[in-house]
Amino acid sequence: MSRIAACMRVLRDAQRSALVPYVMAGDPGAEETVALMHAMVEAGANMIELGVPFSDPMADGPVIQKAAERALKGGMSLRGVIDIVHRFRRDDASTPVVLMGYLNPVERMGYDTFVTEAASAGVDGVLTVDLPPEEAESFTRLLREADIDPIFLLSPTTTSARMRAVCEAASGFVYYVSLKGVTGAASLDMDEVGERVRSIREITDLPVGVGFGISDAETASRMAMVADAVVVGSALVKRMQAHADNPARMRHEVSELLSQMRQAMDSHGGRYSSDAAPVGAPGG
Repeated sequence: MSRIAACMRVLRDAQRSALVPYVMAGDPGAEETVALMHAMVEAGANMIELGVPFSDPMADGPVIQKAAERALKGGMSLRGVIDIVHRFRRDDASTPVVLMGYLNPVERMGYDTFVTEAASAGVDGVLTVDLPPEEAESFTRLLREADIDPIFLLSPTTTSARMRAVCEAASGFVYYVSLKGVTGAASLDMDEVGERVRSIREITDLPVGVGFGISDAETASRMAMVADAVVVGSALVKRMQAHADNPARMRHEVSELLSQMRQAMDSHGGRYSSDAAPVGAPGG
């Protein structure tokens, strides 16, 4: 069982949803990223999405685009991101880490080399935004052989037939993009999200993570009522940008928001309360 699957099972048994923060590796620096990862776990994060900086992040809004630019300017690379995970693993052998980015850096390194180095460092999942499942078979096979979960996105416009194809290619969890737009967008319709998540559960037993548009404790709490994992990115990256010159303050600000989210998510009993079906239940 992968670290991601084990984490999600423990949370399900505890009737809790996962809190999954996203940060850009190397913003503002590699040392700061490692320290921030540990601080986020202490604040209540159950899993970490670590962004791989890329020069053309098509799915990301201005906040994360600028974070990628800063990281690249500081010399961060895919190998640098993998090294960050390796250093994080020296003191944390249990928190799952998912690399989220784009295919070009992986192709430049080579699938075999990337998977070997990622597995050795302790990477648990890989989400390549621009890799469709129809073209991912050789890559996902290598990932699974290394006990790394391939994770794919679903969107509000994904058809039922494509949902099935995506879910068959995925493991660990599937990531539902909660709105039409890029990261950091607004106008989150919770009723629509809930309905779409229910439709995904009719197709797969995989846990469903939801991201995009989650910016505060109240939204995270409401999302935890329908999702197995709540992913927050732009709201954290904004705080990091505001305090990039003061790493201690940056960690405090990020940890404060995550702590508020974790407390709010736990306060209502999550989606496993009496009016919610467990993961994988028919129609759940």
